[in-house]
Amino acid sequence: MIALSRILRYTDDGGLIFWCPGCNSAHRVMVGYGEGPRWSYNGDPDKPTFNPSIRVTYNGSDADKPDRIPSCCHSFVTDGRIEFCSDSTHSLAGQTVEIPPWDEHL
Repeated sequence: MIALSRILRYTDDGGLIFWCPGCNSAHRVMVGYGEGPRWSYNGDPDKPTFNPSIRVTYNGSDADKPDRIPSCCHSFVTDGRIEFCSDSTHSLAGQTVEIPPWDEHL
């Protein structure tokens, strides 16, 4: 993993990752050409913009309960800010926050 800025990292497989304070975990988007889903990237590691939106599902705190619904983090990343969509299942749903620096989470 290579640091591109305080908030963005580059992975060996061509992905870009940032820390999500809603899920309290990293989110990776694949950019450029290649197999699988790809996002556009504005090329600014200090104020990244990715398109389209980023939607991640994961096993949340209710993962062991019957008929559980997977937790969801759905957001738009624009100019270094994360705008969480209202269908996100965490406490930041509907809010917009700055992408936090990696050094706070390492």
